[in-house]
Amino acid sequence: MRDNDEIRLQSAIPALRRYARVITQDPHQAEDLVQDCLERALTRLHQVRGRTDLRPWLFTIARRLNVSRWRRLRRLIPMGETAYAEPIQEPAQIHHMEWRDIAEAYGRLSTDHQQILLLVGVDGLEYGVVAEILGVPVGTVMSRLSRARAALHRLAAQDKPMTLRRIK
Repeated sequence: MRDNDEIRLQSAIPALRRYARVITQDPHQAEDLVQDCLERALTRLHQVRGRTDLRPWLFTIARRLNVSRWRRLRRLIPMGETAYAEPIQEPAQIHHMEWRDIAEAYGRLSTDHQQILLLVGVDGLEYGVVAEILGVPVGTVMSRLSRARAALHRLAAQDKPMTLRRIK
């Protein structure tokens, strides 16, 4: 592997980690997915010699590996056993920072919505590239993004603390 390829691959790792956390919803599984993805990418790096940005290629590999892993698990474990437990009680702290409200609202979005917001909003990928990664038409990417933004706004608005009026 040439130095340039190594630098391009290393620079894509933080974005790959973010993407893996979104699609797996578990930090440990995300790290395993990143490791598997990088192993596969290193053995197939010759296929993308002309590309300057490896993120879309790596995201596609990660998505396919994750889908394969879930298909294998679904055959072995009934779906009810893989569901995450719901929290018993909401935290009692008052949230003073808007970013925390947005982050919590983002966490309640579906994986599809989180995925599309991450790819377009955080990583800045074009709709066509995102469509290739997800294996859907560009129009689907646009509609999912619109619905994801609307859901995020709706969830964030629900979290706003009530303001009290001053009565004389």
